[in-house]
Amino acid sequence: MENVIEVNKLEKVYGTQTALADVNFQVKKGETFGFLGPSGSGKTTTIKILTGQLRPTSGDAQVFGHSNSALNHQSYRQRIGVLTDNSGLYQRLSIYDNLKLYCDLYHVPVQRIGEVLQLVNLTDEKKKLVSKLSKGMLQRVLLARTLLHEPDLLFLDEPTSALDPANSKQIHEGLRRLNENGTTVFLTTHDMSEAETLCDRVAFLHKGKIKLLDEPKNLRRKYSDSTITLELKDGREIVLPGGSEGADVVYQYLSTNQVVSIHSNEPTLGDIFVDITGRELV
Repeated sequence: MENVIEVNKLEKVYGTQTALADVNFQVKKGETFGFLGPSGSGKTTTIKILTGQLRPTSGDAQVFGHSNSALNHQSYRQRIGVLTDNSGLYQRLSIYDNLKLYCDLYHVPVQRIGEVLQLVNLTDEKKKLVSKLSKGMLQRVLLARTLLHEPDLLFLDEPTSALDPANSKQIHEGLRRLNENGTTVFLTTHDMSEAETLCDRVAFLHKGKIKLLDEPKNLRRKYSDSTITLELKDGREIVLPGGSEGADVVYQYLSTNQVVSIHSNEPTLGDIFVDITGRELV
């Protein structure tokens, strides 16, 4: 499968501070790739390098086969969408008029505005002034703007950080549809549940270095203790070993109709991150 992003031995140093050190990864076409870590771990620096806003100190970063030095070319920028915490919206204009300006910029038909507003659940709010928007609504407008020109590659930096659960769910569903249609998504977040929901693979970034990189299900299995928990009708919870030893006990409780639920004790991505790095994702 074609790699949309290829990063090799990437390093970024600011004065005496190393933001990225020997970072290596690839992102396949049509993949949602999670770049996960706490604030200050190097996530935003990586996005800025991959979008041509920063030059690396050393190493190589290629997007669509083009090196970092060529990433500011207009033909490249037409193929990407970037959502960061920088708004760039006109406060005195409505949501619709802001998006119309970007339609003109990207040579996109205005009919596309309705499609992206529906995706971010703002169809009924399109006439509202940007200056009157809540933080969560502003976040959704920014995402709508990012999606207007149907980019081949999306860079999303904490896309649902200001959203309530209902709107986050709608955004996730929209992103999955885009992904199914071939859009590649590079997602930076410290929200591990969001990563579990959206990502095909995840990389754990800590102090500028990648500590783990794999599919979420493979990481959970690798770091699982292989036990299972039975919740019984009398309120007890019993932890059992996996395999035949535990199966015999499970059968005894099932055969006497005492079991409410059975679940494996796989760790969350957040649990694994703490185990590997010793710190929380905040």
